[in-house]
Amino acid sequence: MKKQILIVGSGFSGMWAAVSAARLAEQEGNNGLKIAVLAPAPELRVRPRFYEEKVSSLVAPLTDLFTKLNIEFIAGSAEHIDAKEKTVSYRDANGAKATVSCERLVLATGSQTRRPPVAGLAEYAFDIDQLESARRFEQHLDSLVDRPSTPERNTVVVCGGGFTGIELATELPARLRARFGDETKTNIIVVERGAVIGGRYSEALRKTIEDASNELGIEWRLNSEIEAIDATGVTLKNGERIASSTVVWTAGVEANPLSQQIAGERDTQGRLIVTEYLQVPAHPDVYATGDMAHAKTDDKGNTALMTCQHAIQLGKFAGHNAAASLLNVEPYPYRQVNYVTCLDLGAWGAVYTEGWEQVVKSVRDDAKKIKIAITNELIYPPAADRTLAFAAADPLAKFV
Repeated sequence: MKKQILIVGSGFSGMWAAVSAARLAEQEGNNGLKIAVLAPAPELRVRPRFYEEKVSSLVAPLTDLFTKLNIEFIAGSAEHIDAKEKTVSYRDANGAKATVSCERLVLATGSQTRRPPVAGLAEYAFDIDQLESARRFEQHLDSLVDRPSTPERNTVVVCGGGFTGIELATELPARLRARFGDETKTNIIVVERGAVIGGRYSEALRKTIEDASNELGIEWRLNSEIEAIDATGVTLKNGERIASSTVVWTAGVEANPLSQQIAGERDTQGRLIVTEYLQVPAHPDVYATGDMAHAKTDDKGNTALMTCQHAIQLGKFAGHNAAASLLNVEPYPYRQVNYVTCLDLGAWGAVYTEGWEQVVKSVRDDAKKIKIAITNELIYPPAADRTLAFAAADPLAKFV
């Protein structure tokens, strides 16, 4: 009987884990491995682009790729993980319960928006965290066209000034103009608890974000927090009231709750702290990857961020190492020394930086070309071709 590697999740990390495991099995000439992916649908949702228009199109099918590489797909949503018994219980598309067992488990279920107990958040705020919620947000923007033109209708409040909040805020002026016309005055307001714009970034990157915000007419409320959200706007903790028909929550992410079912140490975002081979120390047959893993990228104290840039490479290493453990092959310690940042800044352009010091290398149109190349090509699945897919899945191949 074949030994099964079960990968839970078909996002960036899960998809690449499956391809990487299949690659090593073929390299070793071993037909004794069975590689399976458990996810709701055989598709990669291109989440880094959910701030854009036509979000329903930002999905890449995986059926042909999985078929070509002899990767089994199991349609279902994981509900319970027994790491000791190495079983995963899930519900299929019809709601029926089922269980699948494995010799090695790769946990690649990603992350979700963190939702603190803010009054009205669940009832009145939108988010672009998942395909379904990003679609609801887009439909809401479409519906605004039928309302009278008022400051409330024409104002969008973005709660959180991190990567997602910045990309959404800088994209919104163009999205609103496309709906309301060039003559309508619109307001995009970013509410940020930090004291400066882009406080997590280098000084040069912060300055670029500020310049773009100023040129696009985006307002920032710094040192500010949301007290409550209702149907007609938000109230800040300092008492300020902002009237708005559209409030979007982008403030923070956390690992999928399934991580809580695995015994192990976690970081403040709920990610499992893993070994250099991406194993969960308490359960060495379980590998955490992507946004589920707190992993060191190098020997300088840097750790992987919850981005597709790191998720893709984490997946390649996790799949390789899970297969290696069953094929008596030496595993690869996860390393990802190179780090870049490419932030879309809407009609202003973009900004591209290199290194953990975030040295700005390119801005405006030149950086926009790099951003488009990354988000429209580099992060998409490989072609359904064994040679091309396996070459791309090599954990040691240059990525960025």
